[in-house]
Amino acid sequence: MDTLSTMDTRERPLVDEKDLISRGRQGDHEAIRVLIQRGNRKLYRLARSVIRDDAEAEDVLQEAYVRAFTNLGGFRGEASFTTWVGRIVINEALGRLRRQRKSRPLDEPMSDFPALANVIPFPNAGPQLDPEAIMARNQVHTLLERAIDELPDGFRTVLVARLVEGLSTEETGELVGIPPETVKTRLHRARRLLRQTMEKHVGPMIGDAFPFAGRRCERLTDAVLARLPEN
Repeated sequence: MDTLSTMDTRERPLVDEKDLISRGRQGDHEAIRVLIQRGNRKLYRLARSVIRDDAEAEDVLQEAYVRAFTNLGGFRGEASFTTWVGRIVINEALGRLRRQRKSRPLDEPMSDFPALANVIPFPNAGPQLDPEAIMARNQVHTLLERAIDELPDGFRTVLVARLVEGLSTEETGELVGIPPETVKTRLHRARRLLRQTMEKHVGPMIGDAFPFAGRRCERLTDAVLARLPEN
């Protein structure tokens, strides 16, 4: 029986990448599935950082995968498979942007902000959170994603690669095709711009910080009343 086919998804990262590539070149769909699932989130975020639209990012990723696996013989192993596909993703996304700009009528308004992707997962997000806390977290989440979307193109992709995906300076430079020093410069500027944008958006919301209403307010009221003697 095919060992790869019977493996649990959690065990798949242990499979050697060279073996997966070799099997993928032979048309092994299970090996291709593993390769896709390994890089999906990282590559989607890269596409999203360029195209700034959820559905478009998925389309870009799909096209990039088709191109990659159709031309798998061109993969030389000089970088990781995900990095190699990442370059295809960025090129596909940039090409799509260029085509959109050429085809868009001059009087067509640009959407302020496209549907926002779940770019940065927040820790401790569980069902135990109060609705007010969930709402506040989601507002900050949305503001952060909008602030990232507002960054200049080159800065945005570097920020997502370095801070969201945790790639090293060298890995980011290799992926985007710029020297490591340029990565550092762009990241520094992206952080500064992001901080300025967040301060601009969050400033008016300071008065709404630390909400204490709804269920939490009712719970405290009930607890106090329970401890007081009845008339």
